[in-house]
Amino acid sequence: QVQLVESGGGLVQSGGSLRLSCAASGFIFSNYAMAWYRQAPGKERESVAGISRAGGRTNYADSVKGRFTISRDNAKNKVYLQMNSLKPEDTAVYYCNAVVGGIGFYNWGQGTQVTVSS
Repeated sequence: QVQLVESGGGLVQSGGSLRLSCAASGFIFSNYAMAWYRQAPGKERESVAGISRAGGRTNYADSVKGRFTISRDNAKNKVYLQMNSLKPEDTAVYYCNAVVGGIGFYNWGQGTQVTVSS
């Protein structure tokens, strides 16, 4: 059974930092590109950052480029998102997922709430 468990969210002031973690199980983690997504209230879920299977290639949404860094540890089946210089517009529930055909492949986990106060 596939499980995606996100953690590390919280309340932080504008300009602060958080590190999100995602623990994956139930599939061969190293066989999949992974990505972080976020969904703000009243908005569609959007991709924030992606990373290739071995971690050698990453991509970012323009809105987070230069502030967020995605990484992964295939030995631990985990993917991370380091978020720096946070802005109120980064407030959202953040999710991770395997990427197939450019979209999140498995059922979504519960996500982790990130709230950035101004």
